[in-house]
Amino acid sequence: MHIDVTGQHLDVTDSLRKYVDTKMERVQRHFDMITDAHVVLSVEKTRHKAEATLKLRGSSVHADVEAEDMYAAIDQLTDRLDRQVRKFKEKQTNHRSKEARHSEVTFEQPEMDLQGELEASGAYA
Repeated sequence: MHIDVTGQHLDVTDSLRKYVDTKMERVQRHFDMITDAHVVLSVEKTRHKAEATLKLRGSSVHADVEAEDMYAAIDQLTDRLDRQVRKFKEKQTNHRSKEARHSEVTFEQPEMDLQGELEASGAYA
């Protein structure tokens, strides 16, 4: 997974970048089909905001969080992303299992005894 960390009104330090990387590994642990992650960290007065967009196979997940501390915002952000990714994965597996159930259903055709019906009706008498 490629993680892109940018800052608005904030210089992204190596420690912040490393912290985001370690937290995003937790999200990737649940679903390994994440291709890209774009994380934006911003500061406005006392408001620290973290937002992220994850590119999944055929979809994307977005979350944003505001907190008093940047590290707390990153923690809350990864918690939200983790829940969303697990929900996405659960939907994918439920959808696949539903398709499997429907494909296994076979319809049995009742056997018809045409000869017996014709003899009973007197057509061959």
